[in-house]
Amino acid sequence: MEKKVKNKIWGCLLHLSFNMWEEYIWEGRPFRGYRPELELDQKMWDDAISTMSEEGCNLVVIDLGDAVRYESHPEIAVKKAWSVERLYKELERMRGLGLEPIPKLNFSAGHDTWMGDYSRMVSTDEYYQFCTEIINEVSSIFGHPRFFHLGMDEESSSHQQHNKVVVQRLNDAWWKDFLFLNDAVEKNGSRSWIWPDYMLWNSQEIKNKPDQFFQKMPKSVVQGNWYYKEVFNEEDTAVKAYRELNANGYDQIPTGSYHNYNTDSIGATVAFGKKNISDSHLLGFLQTFWRPTIEENRDRIIGGIKLLGEAKRKYYK
Repeated sequence: MEKKVKNKIWGCLLHLSFNMWEEYIWEGRPFRGYRPELELDQKMWDDAISTMSEEGCNLVVIDLGDAVRYESHPEIAVKKAWSVERLYKELERMRGLGLEPIPKLNFSAGHDTWMGDYSRMVSTDEYYQFCTEIINEVSSIFGHPRFFHLGMDEESSSHQQHNKVVVQRLNDAWWKDFLFLNDAVEKNGSRSWIWPDYMLWNSQEIKNKPDQFFQKMPKSVVQGNWYYKEVFNEEDTAVKAYRELNANGYDQIPTGSYHNYNTDSIGATVAFGKKNISDSHLLGFLQTFWRPTIEENRDRIIGGIKLLGEAKRKYYK
C-alpha cells in the first residue's frame, strides 16, 4: 500500500532580495535588474506573512540573496540589508505563526547577481569556497532546515536573451557544480530543492537531456516543477515532466504563480498534482508571485496567497 504524505506543504515564495538579474534590457520587465539598496516595504512583508498564516499556509520560502549582511561574506550585501540578528528574529516570528521558514539562494548562472563578483567566477575554486561558506552560514541561521532551495532555473541562452551578459554551464560543467552545491546542503542536514529546468527547458542545447537528468539527479533532491498557465495542456513539456518525475520516483512540490494575474494557475496545479502524482511523492504545493515585496505589488502577493488558501480548502478538505 502506498504511504501517504499526511501533512502537505502549503507554501509561498517571498522575496527579501529580488536581485537575480544584473543588467536587463527588456522593457517588458522593468522591475527586473540590480537594485543597490534593499527593495522591501516592511508593512507589505508583514502583511504577507500574516495572510499566509490566516490562509492555512505552513511554509514560506525566503529568497535571501544579497538582502542579508552575512558574517561570512558581508561584501555582497546591498544597502539597508538585514543583519543576521534581524533575520533570526523574523524566523522566530514566522515559526510562531505556524510557518516553517526555508532558505532560498538561487545558484543558476542566469539568476546569481546577488553573489556580486562571485557570479563571474562560476566553476572556479573561489566560487566553490564562496558557495560552501554561504550555504553553511545560512543553514546555521535557519537551524539546519528541512529543505534548502537552490533555484537552478532558466540557465539557458534563450532565457537570458535580454541580459547584457549570458553565462551558461552545459553537461558535465552543470552537473559538477550542482552536485557540489547539493553535497554542501546535505552536509548541513537539509534536502536540496530545485526548479528542474535543466530537464525541461534546455532541449535545444542538451542532447538526451531527460535521460541524463534521471541518471544523474539524486533521488534525495526535491523537484519543484512549475507550470503557470491556467489550463493544463497535457502535451506541453512542462506538464509531461510532472508525470516523468513521478514515474522516476522523485518527491515533488508543484509550483503555480500569480505573477501575471493568472488566477487559476495554483488551483489547476493543485488539481493536476493531486490526480497525477503519487501521494507518497507529492509533498505539497508552492505559490509564487515573482515580484519584489513592495506596496505596488500588494494585489499580486496578497491575492496569490489567498488563491493558495482557496485551492487548499477546495481540494484538501
